[in-house]
Amino acid sequence: MELHWEDDYAIALALRQAHPGVNPLEVEWATLHQWIIELPDFADDRSVTALYLLENIQCEWYEEVASHESS
Repeated sequence: MELHWEDDYAIALALRQAHPGVNPLEVEWATLHQWIIELPDFADDRSVTALYLLENIQCEWYEEVASHESS
């Protein structure tokens, strides 16, 4: 499945799998952007750096990690 910037939740799942044990809130924006564009299924414009997209993905990733820690 191809990933695009609007696929917040799918990207969050891929990041959780690619970077287990990482606290998403401690990842710098530049690092987060790099990790996203390095995902094997990422197929969108790699030059996009809109902060709101990164924030949405970070939020989804954080919520995903938090939900698994509380289970």
